[in-house]
This record gives sequence, C-alpha cells and structure tokens, in this order.
Amino acid sequence: MKKPLQMPQPQSPAGSDTDGTGHQTYDQNIEVPNKLIIAADNFERKELSWFATTQIPTDLAIQVQDVIFNVHKYPLVSKCGYIGQMELQPSISKFGHDLKLEKFPGGPDTFEIILKFCYGCPADLNPNNVAALRCASEYLEMTEEFEDGNLISKTESFLTFVVLASWKDTITVLKSCETLSPWAENLQIVRRCCDSIAYKASRESSSTGEIVSEESWWSDDVATLRIDHFMRIMTAIRAKGTKAEIIGKCIMNYADKWLPDMDEGLEGLRGYGFGKSDLQFSILRRKEEESAGQNKEQRTIIESLVSMLPSQNGAVTCKFLLQMLKTAVVYSASPALISDLEKRIGLMLEDANVNDLLIPNYKDEDQGIMINSLEQRTMHNIDVVQRILDYFLMHEQQQQQKIGKINVSKLLDNYLAEIARDPNLSITKFQALAESLPENARSCDDGLYRAIDIYLKTHPSLSEHDRRRLCKIMNCEKLSFDACMHAAQNDRLPLRIVVQVLFSEQAKMRMAMQGKEPMAVGDNSEQDEPRPSTNTEIKNLKSELENVKTKMTELQNDYSDLQQEYEKITSKHKNASGWILNWRKIKNSFHIMAESDYNGDGQQRQNRAGFRLSFRRRRSVS
Repeated sequence: MKKPLQMPQPQSPAGSDTDGTGHQTYDQNIEVPNKLIIAADNFERKELSWFATTQIPTDLAIQVQDVIFNVHKYPLVSKCGYIGQMELQPSISKFGHDLKLEKFPGGPDTFEIILKFCYGCPADLNPNNVAALRCASEYLEMTEEFEDGNLISKTESFLTFVVLASWKDTITVLKSCETLSPWAENLQIVRRCCDSIAYKASRESSSTGEIVSEESWWSDDVATLRIDHFMRIMTAIRAKGTKAEIIGKCIMNYADKWLPDMDEGLEGLRGYGFGKSDLQFSILRRKEEESAGQNKEQRTIIESLVSMLPSQNGAVTCKFLLQMLKTAVVYSASPALISDLEKRIGLMLEDANVNDLLIPNYKDEDQGIMINSLEQRTMHNIDVVQRILDYFLMHEQQQQQKIGKINVSKLLDNYLAEIARDPNLSITKFQALAESLPENARSCDDGLYRAIDIYLKTHPSLSEHDRRRLCKIMNCEKLSFDACMHAAQNDRLPLRIVVQVLFSEQAKMRMAMQGKEPMAVGDNSEQDEPRPSTNTEIKNLKSELENVKTKMTELQNDYSDLQQEYEKITSKHKNASGWILNWRKIKNSFHIMAESDYNGDGQQRQNRAGFRLSFRRRRSVS
C-alpha cells in the first residue's frame, strides 16, 4: 500500500555556521547534513514495514508494536528529544541503527502521523487523533526547545480552543482516551474533558427546572463512555447540585446499555422434569461463553454504579434495583454491595413486582462448588427475599405504618404461590417466609391459601403432620366464601382443617342471620384504621349481607305463615269430623219423618210424639 506525498524542500537558515565538511551544528551536538534539504519524495507502507522514499538511504529502523519504520535519523532527532537522548545501538541488519518504542501511545498509526510531521508535512489534527498525538508528542518530548510550534504546543492549542468548546468533540476525545492510559490521565486530558462535559450537562439540567421526566439530551452520550470516565462525570455533575432524579436516570440509562438483561440475556427457567435417577431441573446460570475478563468488567460496572446511587428514596425504581441485585448475584459481587442493594429494595418493597422478586439460585461453577442438598438446589434464592422482607419490616416498624404491610402481604402471597411450584423447596423455608409478616398484616388469607394449596399439590408425599403444620399458617376466619367452598372440597387439606373451615363459615352465617358483624381478628386499634384499598370490597360485602338479611327475614315470615295455616287446617279438620257425624243423624231423622207422612193419619198421630222427641234432640245438638 503506497501513500504518495509530495514534500516541501526546507531551506537552510540564513547565516548558519557550517564547518568544512558541510554539516550544520546544533546545540545538542547533533550534526545534520545539508543534504537533508532533499526530503522524502513519498511514503510507502508494505504490510508491516514503512519506508520513506528518498535519494538518501534510510539509516534507522524503529519498531512500534509489530510495524517497523525505516526512516532517517536526523529528521526525528531535530524535533524529538527522546530519540536524541537514546544511545542507538548498532544493528545486525543492513540499517544503521534499531530502536523499539515500548508502549507507544496511539500505536503505529499515531507514529506515522508524527513521522510525516517530522519530515515537514503539516499535522492533520482532528478530535479522533488529537489525544493520541498529544500523548505521543509527550512521549517523544517534542517540546518548543527543539522547534517553535512543535507538536506539543499544536495539540494543546487544538484541545483547548477547538475540542473543549464543542460537546461532540469533547465526547469523541474522551472516548479516544480509553486506550491512552496513563498518559491521558497524567496530561490532564481526561480531567479537562470530564469537567467540560459536567459543566455543560449541569447547566442544561438547571435550565430545564423541575422537568425531570424528559430525556436529557446528554444522557445517551455520557452512557457511551467507559465506566471510570462516566463516574468522574457523574461525580462532577452531582457536586454542581444536580437533582438526584437526574443522577438516577443517568445511572439506569448506563446500566441498560452496559449490563445484560437478566430476563432476556441469560438462559431462563426451563421448568421441571423427572429423570431416570434423580430430579432434573435447570438453574439460571451465567453464559458459558463469557470470559473471566468480561465477568470482571461487568462486576466493576455493577460496583461502581451501586456506589454512585443517590441516597434519596425514589431516585431509581425498585425494578431497577432488583435487576441490579440479580446481576450482582450472577457476577459474584461483594457481600457488602449485595447487602446494600437488599436494604435499598427493602425500603421500596411495596413497589416491587412478583417477577422481579424471582431471583434465580445460581451455581458457582468457577469455584467448583457442587450443590448436593435439596436446600441448595432450589430454583429461586429464598434467602435474599427473606432478608429484603426483614429490612422492610424493620423500616415499617420505625415508621409505624400499616398500609405498606397490606400491599406487601399481597405481594408475598403471590411470591409464595410462585416458589411453591419448586419441588425442592423445603416446608421449613416456605413456612418461615409465610410467617414473616405479622398476622394483622393480611386482611384476607385467600392468597396464602392458594399458595399452600399449590405447595400441597407439588409435594404430594407430605405427611399428615406436615400438612397440618403448613395449614396452621392461614386463618380460616379470613377466608372468603369462595375460598371456603373450595377448601371444603379440597382432598389435599387435612380433615381437621376442613372442619375448621366449615365451622368458621357456619359461625359467619349465624352471626349474619343475627344481624351482627363478624368479629375481626387482631388489634382493634389497628383495625379501626381506614383501609383505602378495600373500601369497595367492604361496600360490596355490606350490600350482600343486607340482601342475605332481607332474604332470611322473608323466609322466616313465610315459615311462620305456613305454620299458622297448617295449624288452622288441622283444627278445621277435627271440627269438620264432629259436624259430619251429627248432620248424618239429623238427616236420618228427616227421612223417618217423611216416611210417616206418606202413611195414614193414624200413623202420623202415632208418630207425633216421636217427632217432638227428634225435634228436642236437634235443639240439644244445636
């Protein structure tokens, strides 16, 4: 590959002293021949070799990384103090001298630009190469002592007056400094770029006022930087009084770009199955293709971001903290960092989601730890959630709040229902987690009953004693009517629990029939407190109870009416039987009298006395 470049021919300084050999003498006691006026015609690069094509043969071979530059010694010595101070050793090769530049900033590409500058070509400075050229010129000691307008002064002027005045150029230069350590740090290039970015970002944040929800235009640019540069910028922005919400938003944006998504980036849950010899199930684990260096880099990012989190509650979301916790567990972060995340999540637990709480239980294969016991082979990390819940309860006890406990109780019941499907979850851990909340934290035990039922279904081999022990967690008096009906027909529940459920429901019905409210379980002073989340449920239950009372009253009235009618009918039936007997006798007497009328008068007179007798009998009957 050839790079033709026409070189200007430098003029010899007027009035310069020359000796008899025709050489020009400098203060550094380095003799530069006047034939140097004929500079390189062009430059040529073939694979890993670089040549300066000229009438004068090259006399120096300089190696930078894998590339060898065949150049003339004197153009470099005239501008680079470092090369002039080197004691160049004779080379075995056909060149006059050899020199290897170790850890040269910017590599061969930067050194090629410097060589062209030394041969008299103007330096092509831009935001992509100015930091590397500044570091390389410092490495080669290209100061004003050797030439006015040397490369150090040119790069410094470009950085100060061009780069730092532009946001985009400053970001570009700062990104280029990622491969220039420690030179960029020692020359204060990183510090100046970070201060410039922080000043512009904080000025923009202050001008937006209270509008924090809008996406900051500088957040995405800052998120592309390396973690140490990002931390320096955020530290400077925080020192300028930027709001915690803006700091938290930038941290979440950076984590979204640099950290893997625990739900999509890693292997998910595969479910459970039974193998030939033992239980086979997959555990969420880190990707096998990730190297140790990548794991260390990810761990550094996590620890840096967590240390930068604002202390104000609500600066970052609870979902983000749980994602950070999952990532910290994956990449084996320090126990102190994990504990800090657990405390932060405990303060915001009521804003959490069930899926975010499902923290996988990883196997650390790097350390060769074999998981043999069923306690350690659970799909989810129960201990982490237990500690988070303990931190939440400590905070709630200090704040003396109850609404937060009600919200967390629903969250915990749903979480218990999810982990109950794990066949390796012990009843001890399940019971300990379920009993972590105080009894008055749950207004209804339907969710807890559902979790217990799923656990019993997943663990059909539990003994009767363990079943009763598990069911004692819930309060049968706090079950709804539908839950009671389901429990009454549930074969997995112990018979004693089924009887308690039926007795509790019967007691509720009896109290409803008597027009009394069911007695609440727990502290009366706490239960008198309003519960905004259940106002609608209470109204619905009261209306249903009134309907039941009305129907019961109607049934009682109907029963009383039917009983009275029955008694009347029974009494009428008895009276009717006596009247029928007497009426038959009167009817027979009338038949006898009629027959006597049809017989002669003699017979009538004979029966007149009998008629009187029958008439007296009727009067007596009447």
